[in-house]
Amino acid sequence: MSAELWFVFVLSAIALSLTPGPNGLLCLDHGVRYGLARSVFTALGAVAGMSLLIGASLAGLGAVMQTSELLFTVVKWVGAAYLVWLGIRLWRAPGFSAAAVDNAAAAARPISRRRAFTQGLLVAVSNPKALIFFATFLPQFMQPGQSLWLQFVVFAGTYGVIEFTYEVVLAGAAGRLAPWLERWGRVFNRITGGAFVGVGAMVAATQR
Repeated sequence: MSAELWFVFVLSAIALSLTPGPNGLLCLDHGVRYGLARSVFTALGAVAGMSLLIGASLAGLGAVMQTSELLFTVVKWVGAAYLVWLGIRLWRAPGFSAAAVDNAAAAARPISRRRAFTQGLLVAVSNPKALIFFATFLPQFMQPGQSLWLQFVVFAGTYGVIEFTYEVVLAGAAGRLAPWLERWGRVFNRITGGAFVGVGAMVAATQR
């Protein structure tokens, strides 16, 4: 890939990352609830999920899903169900205490690194439209005759760095919401929970 084409891909990846989505919302919630240290693993999970989607799209799975109604429907409903389930859990979560917001360590490790990573990963792969998007987006930057594996490393590595940086910055900034959350924590939980349910409903309603 030429430097000029890579630069265009970087600009496109930045625009894609800045588009509001469920992973950014999850990282924001984890940043507020568990602190930046745990949110790093949430962001790593999201990057791993996005890398899987990029690899699957380069392998042709996105094109298969475009032609297979059954496969698309199964993936769509599984993803929608997970997002709705996560939204309901957030909706029902208790408010925030000063100790939990100001010092996540005082909350006795309320979420493990593995669980934070897994949630980020599952949210990233829960939307089949993302796979189809990559399947239609990436071919514009692919170079015939070049190693498919090398191109995957470039695409996934570049997008991963951009997405990880965005989500970590978002999670880090979330800590400033602590005073507000002392009073409105349950409202925040219901807003984010309702947003996840809404995203899940949108995924369920999507058509190829």
